[in-house]
Amino acid sequence: MQMSRTASLMLVDMDEFCAEAEAEESHLVELERERLNMQQRRVASAALLEEMAKITEYADPSHTVMLQGFNWESHKAGKGNWYGIVESKVDMLADVGITDIWLPPPSQSVAPQGYLPSQLFNLDASAYGKKAALKSLLKSLHAKGMRGVADIVINHRCGDKQDEQGRWNVFTSTGIESRKSFHGIMDWQGWAITLGDQFSDGTGERGPGHLDGKFDAAPDIDHGNKKVQSSIAIWLRWLRLDIGFDAWRFDFVKGYGAEYVGHYCKKSEPSWAVGELWLDMEYDHDGLKYNQDKHRQDTVNWINGTDKESTAFDFTTKGILQEAVRNTQYWRLKDSNGKPPGLLGWMPTHAVTFLDNHDTGSTQGHWPFPNDKVLVGYAYILTHPGIPCIFWDHICDWGEDMRNRIKALLQLRRRAGIKVDDKVQILCADHDLYIAEIGSPPALRVALGPKHSGVDGSWSPGTEGADYRVWIRASAAA
Repeated sequence: MQMSRTASLMLVDMDEFCAEAEAEESHLVELERERLNMQQRRVASAALLEEMAKITEYADPSHTVMLQGFNWESHKAGKGNWYGIVESKVDMLADVGITDIWLPPPSQSVAPQGYLPSQLFNLDASAYGKKAALKSLLKSLHAKGMRGVADIVINHRCGDKQDEQGRWNVFTSTGIESRKSFHGIMDWQGWAITLGDQFSDGTGERGPGHLDGKFDAAPDIDHGNKKVQSSIAIWLRWLRLDIGFDAWRFDFVKGYGAEYVGHYCKKSEPSWAVGELWLDMEYDHDGLKYNQDKHRQDTVNWINGTDKESTAFDFTTKGILQEAVRNTQYWRLKDSNGKPPGLLGWMPTHAVTFLDNHDTGSTQGHWPFPNDKVLVGYAYILTHPGIPCIFWDHICDWGEDMRNRIKALLQLRRRAGIKVDDKVQILCADHDLYIAEIGSPPALRVALGPKHSGVDGSWSPGTEGADYRVWIRASAAA
């Protein structure tokens, strides 16, 4: 079969491109060293678990609390300067106890929310604000000892132009003209898109994604292509070392292989990373099944597939927890082995727990946590192991009382020294009452549900609200 002109040129240029990419990465390594020396932001003195040691600059596990710093409508609310709105709240968020802020996709996008990116290096065409405003926000976060988490959308990419056949599979490097060494890095064509893609007739390998991971709204990227890998790795390092991001949130990871997330983490060395692996849970005629081990096993398999370079959002815990609080079925919060039933019960060091995000909640509301039980949900995830993530709406849009109650829970978590891998001893998981003690030895005690529970004199009152009560060990409270 005759080789196309595009494919032939790609083979000729590949060695030259890879050499340029290697030189650029060496340059970025030097920038990284300078940045680390300047900021002197090192890992806290707390000893890291063996499996956490793979994640460069992992935060002190007792302190990591992420905020999703936007919702589905933030591109409108910000009126072109959402970054400025977030920056104006940095002092307040630091006071509440937030350590990391997950920011929206920063690149130019066909859709204003940022999830249909095209020109990845173009940060001045984002509906959330200009590149200068983003860098100012990240600088303010760093001044408070906080970190910025970039939303990395690399399952798919929208073309800038049509080819001779009218297919949208011509991609450009717009936005990086100021860096000569970057010229052409993001100039892709059909070879960068998975084979047979319905929108662009891609010529790359067929996508290796997870289960139902095909994305129908835009051309799917062929991550098996070495030029694609080098391009994305350089872009990620640029986001870290030039723009100032610290960590990654990988969008729609069921669309491509977990090994590529691991590869990109190793190449770009974020402080940490988290993947959005949103899979369907198991239901029957009675509703959500009690046993969701397959669901969380799929997540564990994905994490292992990244070589444990990335954590994952704990969708298993979200699904079970919201069912438990909505229907007063607190028996769901203990699995058959007496442990928490979500990812945090099996792999807490890599479980990012949450109640809602811009997809499940906000104005989309695809799978919302019950509004009247949000504080019960936070009483669970903010007292338990794992890495908790708080939604913007709950802490910034729902009023001062809600914010103060979340802050009280976070203060107890820190005072008790709860770590990402702490032991959970479940004392009760009945229809209307859940009781657990967290820590080694136990430092927090939490009770959820309408039924009340007493404590002995070794516990001091912490905080409480409708259907939740938290105590702290008296010795820790002193």
